[in-house]
Amino acid sequence: MLDALRKPIAVLLLQLGSPDDAGVTAVRRYLREFLSDPRVIELPRWKWYPILYGIVLQRRPAQSAAKYQLIWDKEKGFPLKYYTQRQAEELQKRLGDHFLVRYAMRYGTPAIAPVVAELCAQQVEKLIAVPLYPQYSATTTASALDALFQILMRQRAVPALRVVPPFYQHPAYVSAECQVIRETLATLPQPPEKVIFSFHGIPQRYADAGDPYPQHVETTVSRLAAECGFLPGQYTLAYQSRFGREEWLKPYTDELLLQMARQGVKRVLVITPGFVTDCLETIDEIGREARHIFQQAGGQELYRCHCLNDHPVWIEALQRIVLEESAGWL
Repeated sequence: MLDALRKPIAVLLLQLGSPDDAGVTAVRRYLREFLSDPRVIELPRWKWYPILYGIVLQRRPAQSAAKYQLIWDKEKGFPLKYYTQRQAEELQKRLGDHFLVRYAMRYGTPAIAPVVAELCAQQVEKLIAVPLYPQYSATTTASALDALFQILMRQRAVPALRVVPPFYQHPAYVSAECQVIRETLATLPQPPEKVIFSFHGIPQRYADAGDPYPQHVETTVSRLAAECGFLPGQYTLAYQSRFGREEWLKPYTDELLLQMARQGVKRVLVITPGFVTDCLETIDEIGREARHIFQQAGGQELYRCHCLNDHPVWIEALQRIVLEESAGWL
């Protein structure tokens, strides 16, 4: 065992998670854990659970499993887990022996509890948590930190803890996103007429209650558009993935695509900067469902910009973010 002065700094990447496989049973288990989180569904349990167990978990798992099967890879599994693991591995290479990098999922596996237990078993004395959500929301960042804090409460020897703040306007993140956007644009046969920055939505009442997510999103879009050189009329912001009947943040991505197609727009590029790894929401919801909506309404081409994934510029950005947070510990 290394002496106290040489013990590595633990780095824990926190991501949302995926089902263990694309079967209905695994998807139901994942959805049950996800939709039981009071940070995600802010309704009284007595009101929500009858809906969750009586309706949602009876109908949605089969529907979602069919979609998950479209993005399942026999060798890599689900993209979100695969790329998160790749990010951890590549970040470890860049940070070296002074750091011990691990990743964990808020829902699904590898769960946060056993990963933290492993780190504590190695007697790490300093821990940097990295929620992989550029823009803060209570539904994502706060939920992941809730789980981490609750687990640390059960540890006898709790390491000193630092949490990387939301990096929605961090120069390294913005630069990495713009690099991927430029590379995508360079591969297109024709330039898009419109660019849509599409982010996962949240209910409007969450924002009204003080969630800073929409402000973070707007700042990200402003920084990305400026660095990429997009003019005001070339790009717009929209929100996807709404669930249920209540009002969510607007405009909605699907409705915006319908409107653009009906107005004669033929080519759009959809960028999803709220996701650092490709997942169901980017590959299927945008790459398949949104493309179908756009083309059925008269559009011709919907191009999708892939996420940061394991691109070297993103790993370099992660390294910079972690090193900044470790100031004074090395």
